[in-house]
Amino acid sequence: MSRQIKLIWDFRGSVANEIAKHHQIHLKDFIKAEKCVVNITGYETFNEIHSIAFMVVNEIDMVAIRDALKPNRAEVFEESIN
Repeated sequence: MSRQIKLIWDFRGSVANEIAKHHQIHLKDFIKAEKCVVNITGYETFNEIHSIAFMVVNEIDMVAIRDALKPNRAEVFEESIN
């Protein structure tokens, strides 16, 4: 199985959480329109002025999706098993 990459968009300010939630909707729309194999998205709030939206992609698809969507950063995705 190929590595998966978590593409991350950072949002800062008093409405960061609302923007991150809304951005996730656009990421889901992109996944549906482009028929992406991986469909993991989400958002996280770190504090009242910093939230992120994210999308997980296969490493082989990362460059094309990165160039199309221009995330702020990326990291290797490791799914936590609870």
